[in-house]
Amino acid sequence: MSSRVIRSVTAAAVLLGAAACSSSGSGGDPLAGPSASGGSGKTVVVGSANFPENVLLASIYSQALKAKGVKVQEKFNIGSREVLYGQLESGSLTVLPEYNGALLGYLDAKNTASGTAAVNAALQAKLPASLEILDSAAAEDKDSLTVSQDSATKFNLKSIGDLSAKAADFTIGGMPEFKSRREQQFKDAYGLTFKEWKPTGDATADALKGGTVQVGDVFTTDPKILLLKLVTLTDPKNVFSSQNVTPLANKAGLDATATGALNAVSAKLDTAGLTALMKRVSVDKEDPSAVAADWLKTNGLG
Repeated sequence: MSSRVIRSVTAAAVLLGAAACSSSGSGGDPLAGPSASGGSGKTVVVGSANFPENVLLASIYSQALKAKGVKVQEKFNIGSREVLYGQLESGSLTVLPEYNGALLGYLDAKNTASGTAAVNAALQAKLPASLEILDSAAAEDKDSLTVSQDSATKFNLKSIGDLSAKAADFTIGGMPEFKSRREQQFKDAYGLTFKEWKPTGDATADALKGGTVQVGDVFTTDPKILLLKLVTLTDPKNVFSSQNVTPLANKAGLDATATGALNAVSAKLDTAGLTALMKRVSVDKEDPSAVAADWLKTNGLG
């Protein structure tokens, strides 16, 4: 299971504080329930966790719904999955952006499903009757083995399996626990034995660019992949569980129009696109709502 979880991060400060406010409907208690909007039924309350990527995704959901005439209330920057999940079950929230593999791990820590279809099937079996997952996006925020552009070109590296001829000469970097979690998996799935495992932590992408490691564990939507021109290797044997961006919803709160709007977002959102959006938010310090609006307009959804 990937280490990606809905969690609080210090980078949430880039969201200018305004993301925590409601842009439509009541601006009061963030734990309050939805209010009736009249005409088209109840207001859809879009929630998010308190880290920048999740707020950006929630803003995309919110604006996509509004573009289809759905009444929306935003309750962003709420907190962790433990808080969000309970609010969704109670109906205080209607929908939020989730990561399918991490959500499955929360509901069933021992489940070993991998691949989008298998993870979603396992999720559907674990969710209570009141909740549902909608279509998953191709976009994933998960662990990856990543290399520099120079290494990718020099050694023709596209897949993790392509490392087999060079792994014995390569140092691999990641969080301190990365070796204990993944060393045997890489041996079993791809036959890889690396020369050295180095704890590079949050500086892994920089270590790749600087050449102190040749392979590193970098989250797939980390803007440094773009900034440092790194190359993410494909993982055909699913060592890293799927972490597709997936709307998690309270069934009673969505009609066909709302469901269609959210599924249309998932159909367009891929990892490269989300990474580019996150560069604008976390590096360029742009307003997440403006970034979301641009993406929706570009993709014909705004």
